[in-house]
Amino acid sequence: MSLKALLKADLVLAQQDIVSKKRVLETLADIASNRLHCNNEAIYDALLGREKLGSTGIGNGIAIPHCRLESANHTAIVIMSLQTAIDFDSIDRKPVDLIFALIVPPNECDQHLATLAQIAELAQSPESLKKLRLAQSNEDLFTVFSALL
Repeated sequence: MSLKALLKADLVLAQQDIVSKKRVLETLADIASNRLHCNNEAIYDALLGREKLGSTGIGNGIAIPHCRLESANHTAIVIMSLQTAIDFDSIDRKPVDLIFALIVPPNECDQHLATLAQIAELAQSPESLKKLRLAQSNEDLFTVFSALL
């Protein structure tokens, strides 16, 4: 499934006022649990477990928290921009303000890797990142992201 097909308007949040990595992961879990009909604590624990293996902050102000979740019946992507960049233990040590979270069922591992690669590729374009950062509403962020795909 393409990244564009995974994108759902109710999973796109612009200019969130969140000040810590922990709170970002909690918010992602809350949002994704509604879409996936899964326990938000299970999603949080899976995302946190992945972060403990190594930060998903890939540089350029981008983080891609992701996990496999047994109880997920399909893949979900949550896109979030932050009002203020936060420490995410990124590889370049720069704060993060754009988050692309991916929660996948275990049987979609190949798709998971392809989707992560698509997001990482998008994150290499300064022009694309600027457009995403300028989006002030959920609808704007959804539209901008959709247009970049």
